[in-house]
Amino acid sequence: MGCIVFTHDDFHRHVTPPGHPERVERLAAVERGLAGLTVDRRACPMGDAAEVLRCHPPGYPARVKSAVPSEGWAQLDGDTFLSPGSFEAAMRAVGGICAAVDAVVTGEAKTAFVAGRPPGHHAERETAMGFCLFGIVAIGAKRALDHHGLKRVAIVDFDVHHGNGTQDLLWDEGRCLFVSSHQMPLYPGTGRPEERGAQGQVLNVPLRGGSGGRAMREVYEGVVFPALMAWEPELLLISAGFDAHADDPLAGLEWQAEDYRWLTEKLCALAGGKVVSTLEGGYDLDALAASVAAHVAVLEERGR
Repeated sequence: MGCIVFTHDDFHRHVTPPGHPERVERLAAVERGLAGLTVDRRACPMGDAAEVLRCHPPGYPARVKSAVPSEGWAQLDGDTFLSPGSFEAAMRAVGGICAAVDAVVTGEAKTAFVAGRPPGHHAERETAMGFCLFGIVAIGAKRALDHHGLKRVAIVDFDVHHGNGTQDLLWDEGRCLFVSSHQMPLYPGTGRPEERGAQGQVLNVPLRGGSGGRAMREVYEGVVFPALMAWEPELLLISAGFDAHADDPLAGLEWQAEDYRWLTEKLCALAGGKVVSTLEGGYDLDALAASVAAHVAVLEERGR
């Protein structure tokens, strides 16, 4: 069966200013990572506005859409920009995560990867930030819970930055365990261990800068994996940010591509094989390609 990879040409239409790390060229790096893998490629459908409203209030997507410029860029915060094609790209990412969840939950596939942009894990209920417009992985979790009727899902966010948006969107959602490992201190400044969610279903695991893959493996073995085993999720979603890599310019956790392979293998084993992953960060293009190759190779193996 293999892994389904969802992507779309519309993701190239989200154009950021010159020098911005979250750039169109990331998609070519992802394609280099996917080269040689046997995956089922599919186009992301356009997302439904109703899916966005599972996590964001009605006025928010309209406000984002109205801010889209006819040319050039509009700036939503210090590092989050809109270009003329940004809203459609973000809605394709919504459609991609929903299609991926549908395919895995219904048994059409065991694993799926959404190779989209802009990313999503920093977008809060009414705030676009950190390159993100909509809470993509949170929307996927709510799709699984509310549309498909699952009772327990989990999200693991291994991006180097804390998934503050996902935490905000799912703070009151007792059916979803949210786990974030991230460098601290670092942007956005959230993700302390005492941030536990309204029902104790948030697990934040800060890591020291420069601590490397060994420290990551120790904390996942000692803290994260036991929490996932106790939760027994029917579906695991992954916020797959690859900016913890040693070559990434925005942080310093010093992971290697092999660390992503190891972590993906362990997570897939704990999830009973049902995994939906979506692209978040990763800004050194060669490191991104190598990390995507390691991550999706495991998803492809597990999807057979």
